[in-house]
Amino acid sequence: MNIDPLQLTVSLFRDVLPLPNVKSCVVVPVKNEAAGLMHTLDALRCQHNGVGLHIDAHTYEVLLLVNNSNDGSYEFAKAYQQQYPKFQLHVEQINLPKACANVGTARRLLMDAAYYRLTRRGDDLGIIASTDGDTIVDRQWLHHTLAAIDAGNDAVGGRILTLAEVNDARQFHLRDVTYRCLLAKAEALIDPQEHDPMPRHFQFFGASMAVTCRMYQHVGRLPRVPHLEDMAFYEALLKHDARIRKSFDVKVFTSARLQGRVAVGFSEQLSKWVTDKKSGKLQMVESVSPQLAKFYARKRLRNCWLRKGIATTACPDLRAVAETIGQSLNSLYQDVANAQYFGSLWAQLEPSVHEQLTAQHPSHQAVDEAITALRLFITQFVPLSVSQTHPSGTYLPAGLLSA
Repeated sequence: MNIDPLQLTVSLFRDVLPLPNVKSCVVVPVKNEAAGLMHTLDALRCQHNGVGLHIDAHTYEVLLLVNNSNDGSYEFAKAYQQQYPKFQLHVEQINLPKACANVGTARRLLMDAAYYRLTRRGDDLGIIASTDGDTIVDRQWLHHTLAAIDAGNDAVGGRILTLAEVNDARQFHLRDVTYRCLLAKAEALIDPQEHDPMPRHFQFFGASMAVTCRMYQHVGRLPRVPHLEDMAFYEALLKHDARIRKSFDVKVFTSARLQGRVAVGFSEQLSKWVTDKKSGKLQMVESVSPQLAKFYARKRLRNCWLRKGIATTACPDLRAVAETIGQSLNSLYQDVANAQYFGSLWAQLEPSVHEQLTAQHPSHQAVDEAITALRLFITQFVPLSVSQTHPSGTYLPAGLLSA
């Protein structure tokens, strides 16, 4: 059916009401995924709890939206629904206009539909979880996701692991993941967060993310962007100081194919790495030193914000950050005092921090070199006081600046 996408949410998935005991709703956008859709649905249907027993099928449901497909994905999903009637699977099909025929629209329609279904009972305690049509969730994916929410978090990001594919892309992905996981560990050492302790990872993507209905509404729901909607949503959560847990226990397995279903995304990055290798280019990542320095600057700024009721312009942390970003002390003090959320304050100042720090050091380095530098930093890590700040303003020991 051709429908104005702005009106779709009010009509999608309204024919069957959610069961009274449904606590979570899993959304799955699908476009031409018939070949692997059985594995995706089998994994969602066969979810287990912490002791290996099947999760009660009455406590969660799956909303699957097939959009702009021509490979029989919808027909397969409907047949699967009939084959397993106890599985709370709801399937709809739409044909989005070209201007909005993208994963951003599809996922937003799904998450909005899930929100309406879960909140129609009069509370906002439900949990919206997201995965993809080419993804296989772990057998305890839902259990660990709900456990992280029950621990007091507002949102959860799961690990995205790649399935073995007949191409060279996976090795590039694994190197990138190693670098980013080490960077996440360094970040946790420098600027620890009680709600997201080590071990933690770095991912918050549509293939495995979850959020409470309360926080989903609070941040303005999924942003209206054509692609990278998961990253835009993550940024919105950060700006509202949402408690986000990136748990290694929550994991999914996704395709490492080089031809994806979206214009910008994971498959595009994999393809670029393969192309770069053929042309003799090294796999590059953001340089370690500026990023570690950024974590230190954020930690100091957070200290100021947490103490903004009693902090003054004489605060050493505030002065150190002001010097780093080249902002006047009084101006920065006002920014800190007026910020309702630390996340919004950091989003405002981070571009200046990044600009100043990358101006002092190369912006990118080879991934193997970056991994070595991070391992060295983690091994030698010692919390730094203001008196130990490096003269360059980077807050890093001199030996690591060249690592």
